[in-house]
Amino acid sequence: MVKYALEADVVELVYAFSLRYGIIHTMKPLNKVKIEWSPKFAYVVGLIATDGNLSSDGRHVHFTSKDAELTDLFKKGLNLSNTIGKKSNGRFPSEKKYYVIQFGDVIFYRFLMDIGLMPCKSKKLGEIKMPHEFFYHFLRGCIDGDGNIHEFKHPESQWPQLRIRLVSASYPFLVWIKSITTKVGIKGYYGSAQPGIYVLEFAKGDSIKLINLIYKDKENYFLERKFKIASKYLLAGVA
Repeated sequence: MVKYALEADVVELVYAFSLRYGIIHTMKPLNKVKIEWSPKFAYVVGLIATDGNLSSDGRHVHFTSKDAELTDLFKKGLNLSNTIGKKSNGRFPSEKKYYVIQFGDVIFYRFLMDIGLMPCKSKKLGEIKMPHEFFYHFLRGCIDGDGNIHEFKHPESQWPQLRIRLVSASYPFLVWIKSITTKVGIKGYYGSAQPGIYVLEFAKGDSIKLINLIYKDKENYFLERKFKIASKYLLAGVA
């Protein structure tokens, strides 16, 4: 009798497990992020392409930055309620200098994969598929994430010089960016920050043209300290 009782218990457990397994796999994934191309949405995708990361679990998206303002823009842009935390870089565990936010959204994760993002993207990133009208909002996000807008004085000139630079470990990604800007007469040139790290840089004239594209219809999604420099070069009506 004990034997049959144990067998009955096992059958009941297997049945319960099978039922639960079936429920889990027929549930519709929750969709936290509204997937709709807009200037704001494209800007946030640019942040993900530079400072973001897709987890290998197929559902989590992470964003890490030293800049609190940029992390707030990421959270605001996707209408997230998740808490922003802080973490160290690993070398100095007690120094938590990085702001981090993560969330799970299977549908949004799959969308990002479909447009060209992937886990461990740093050296593999290439073209990101999007409607062309949102490209420069995307690029503004990339520059806010892994680029800079730099104004400086050249010893041989009395006029201030301007450079926009975008840094990436993926050369094909920069080649794709340059292929788009070249079509509107903004050429740019490649450099190297260090071994394995590439730079797409724009001289003053091209930087001014680029500024007037990336800040057009910018809404409230831009990093203030970079816009402060760029705003000096905006044509009337763009700001």
